[in-house]
Amino acid sequence: MGRDGDHVMSDRNSRVAVITGASSGIGAATARALARDGYRVALLARRADRIHALAAEIGNGAIAIEADVTDRDSLLGAAERVQKELGGADILVNNAGVMLLGPFTAEQREEQRQMVEVNLLGAMTATDTSCQSRRAMKSAPQSILTLNRPRITSLNLTATWYEVFLDQLRDGGGDLVNLSSVAGRTARPGNAAYAATKWGINGWSEALRQELQPGIRVIVIEPGAVATELPEHITHDQTKQAAEKMYESTAIPAQDIAEIIAFAVSRAKRTTINEILVRPTGQAG
Repeated sequence: MGRDGDHVMSDRNSRVAVITGASSGIGAATARALARDGYRVALLARRADRIHALAAEIGNGAIAIEADVTDRDSLLGAAERVQKELGGADILVNNAGVMLLGPFTAEQREEQRQMVEVNLLGAMTATDTSCQSRRAMKSAPQSILTLNRPRITSLNLTATWYEVFLDQLRDGGGDLVNLSSVAGRTARPGNAAYAATKWGINGWSEALRQELQPGIRVIVIEPGAVATELPEHITHDQTKQAAEKMYESTAIPAQDIAEIIAFAVSRAKRTTINEILVRPTGQAG
């Protein structure tokens, strides 16, 4: 699966990276960076037009899959396509996220819930879905593979398939890259719910690191201000103005984070860079 003993194989054309939130920002930049390194990429996002254009730009067998990390069925369909068309995922980059900053008030309840569903539960769902669809198809008995999905669901095989996948991934090696944030280490007024989702990502990732080692490497990336669309979607006017002002003067390009991700997954299998905190040089907190 793209690894040979303690070394990452030089020919990465057989390795596949799945990236959520790939339509813009860090996701799109990571897709380009990994493609330049020879990976085949599967681009997952809700904005189909953008990821189709990006897949055409990248080439090298890149595929675009319209998917929403809050919709388990769409992720199941995406995982099936990755398995069928690319042979399964070797790297999963959980990048999809929203940053709807604002005071912790009833008026922001919808934004708070959306951040939990996308940033935290979305990453968990994408990881679990990939687990069910990737290696189990190669190792499950033919009698199971011939069952249709409703029968599989009724037989409650989810837990079994998850265990089979983990066993196979440990044998072949794999990388789980979770995008957290500086807000996963610090919290301040106006980012209570956002920080909660990123602290959650950090805690979940650390638990997985211990559960899945040594077969699966878990890598957490904690960016500071990055020039993406995130501030544009803030609905609280005063918070949005402050965030945009800070980003305009401080933010670094998404390519900088993408290059760090590409570096982390290219390390020898014996080495894992578990946590990377990246701030713009001029960012104070």
